[in-house]
Amino acid sequence: MARVIAVYGPTASGKSAAALTLATQLDAEIVNCDAMQLYAGLPVLTNQPSPEQLAQTPHHLVGVWPLSHQGSVAEYAGLARAAIDDVQGRGRDVILCGGSGLYLRAALSPLELPPAPADGVRERYQRIYDERGAGAAHALLAELDPAAADAVHENDRRRVVRALELADAGATLAPAAGTLWREPPEGTVILGLQVPADTVRERIEARTRAMFELGVEREVADAIAAGPLSATAARIHGLSDVRALLDGEIDRDEAVRRLVVRTRQYARRQRIWMRRLPGVKPVAGQDQLLAGATA
Repeated sequence: MARVIAVYGPTASGKSAAALTLATQLDAEIVNCDAMQLYAGLPVLTNQPSPEQLAQTPHHLVGVWPLSHQGSVAEYAGLARAAIDDVQGRGRDVILCGGSGLYLRAALSPLELPPAPADGVRERYQRIYDERGAGAAHALLAELDPAAADAVHENDRRRVVRALELADAGATLAPAAGTLWREPPEGTVILGLQVPADTVRERIEARTRAMFELGVEREVADAIAAGPLSATAARIHGLSDVRALLDGEIDRDEAVRRLVVRTRQYARRQRIWMRRLPGVKPVAGQDQLLAGATA
């Protein structure tokens, strides 16, 4: 039976290279589970596979949404499962690759997704946050959902507002312990790339500098000029830093510095996600990939 082999790890840990190696060894196809790589128009900023890599091995769900599209994990789940079924239906293994933990989870098993906010609820809580202040909004959250308030810093406007609108709908941003991940379906293997933190930090800085050499400024400028971005696309990692550079608010050195810092913080969060994966097989190098996938 065709398998699903998920490759997960912090950004700059070598997931794309590992996925390509496995796909070549197993004659498999790659399904993307990176939320930002779903968008077309910013291949450099989102570290999408190169044209050569895309030609080497079939990739699915890379650059399939325009930047104006308001994507969601629920929509992705349907696309991912359809892609996985298609590949397996042709008798080939699937390599699921990407750094978005929730999207990996959505591709592997059903999610209990929170309800959409009622009309005007999000705007009401945004006004409370903006007009009364972060402390007042967070205090309100502590009354409505103490667990979510413990999990969200008051200065994180987006998550405070999201937690408030979920509480308004009788849901929570802080799921009970152990409910986020379930055991993956039979025939699924999750490989967790083990790369020293120092190595990841060095790669992040080198990759960030390479983005600017590859023309990320022009890429972002063209994307902005093409039309408004959806709220989801506007959160693409690093977009705000490059926009600040284009607007003359900061220079290139500061843009690089900010993006490096944000990316390192993101890598730390991804390592936390990886520790929560059930049954993950640690893989320390390319030579262990095939053994881990077939054991």
